[in-house]
Amino acid sequence: QVQVVESGGGLVQAGGSLRLSCAASGSIRSINSMGWYRQAPGKQRELVAFITSSTNYGDSVKGRFTISRDNAKNTVYLQMNNLKPEDTAVYSCNVIGRKWLGEFDTWGQGTQVTVSS
Repeated sequence: QVQVVESGGGLVQAGGSLRLSCAASGSIRSINSMGWYRQAPGKQRELVAFITSSTNYGDSVKGRFTISRDNAKNTVYLQMNNLKPEDTAVYSCNVIGRKWLGEFDTWGQGTQVTVSS
């Protein structure tokens, strides 16, 4: 089994910053990608950023958010700067890789980010 746990969400004023963390643990042989997605009430889930050997960002966060990864800790971070009220959402982490037997594609429970105006 592979577990994915997010942390770091909370309430922040517009223009502020937050840093999210996502740690994967369990029977992990290798990780191909780690990514962040978000879903606001009444909206579809959207890509925020994901990292493989390179980084990719959703258009709405380019220039404000930075994704990074600590391979030794199987952890991915999302530094969010200049937050806007429209960034308010549940942020979920997705990890894709290989177990010792088979592959995995695992989601965390999500962490709430609320940006007040």
